[in-house]
Amino acid sequence: MSNSVKMILILTLIACISGGVLSLVYMISSPLIEANMLDEQRKSIFLVVPGAESYEEKMKEDITYFECKDTSGSTVGIALPVQGNGYQGVIKLMVGLTPDLSRITGIKVLEQVETPGLGGRISEDKFQDQFKDVSTKPAVEYVKNQEPEKDTEIRAVTGATISSRSVVAIINKNIQRLSSVL
Repeated sequence: MSNSVKMILILTLIACISGGVLSLVYMISSPLIEANMLDEQRKSIFLVVPGAESYEEKMKEDITYFECKDTSGSTVGIALPVQGNGYQGVIKLMVGLTPDLSRITGIKVLEQVETPGLGGRISEDKFQDQFKDVSTKPAVEYVKNQEPEKDTEIRAVTGATISSRSVVAIINKNIQRLSSVL
C-alpha cells in the first residue's frame, strides 16, 4: 500500500472519530443548553413584569406571549418574547408590557452577538432600565447624544446606533403585531 493511500485512510479515520466525538458532545449538551435557555426565559418574565407571581403561555395566530398574574389572579402585564436582526446577528428580547399594551414595564436582552464594548452594551442594565415606563403609543423612539424629552424616547448607546435602532424597531414591530391580534 502506498504512502498516499495510508495517509488518506488515516486522515479519514481521524475525521470520522472527530465527527463522532463532536456529535456525542452535541447530543449530551443540547438538552442542557435548552433547559438553561428556558430557565433564563422564565426568570426574565418575572423580571420584566413587576408584581407577577405566575404566568400563562398564550398564543394568538403566530404570536406567543405570557399573560402574567399577581397572587389574586389579576392580570398585571404581558411578557412578549421577541427577536429581530441587529448589527451582527439576531437579538432576542423579553419585553414586559402593561395589560393594555400602552407602556413598557421592562426589557431583558436574552441573546445578542453585537460588537463587544459597543453594540453589546444593549445588554447592560443602564440601557435596559431606560425602557421602564416608556409609552408605546405612537411608537418607541431613540435619540442620539441627548437626553430623552418625550415619554416615548430612550437614549441610544453611543457608538452603537444600529444596535439601539434595532432594539427599538424589534420592540415597535412586535408590539404592533400583538396589538393587532388582541
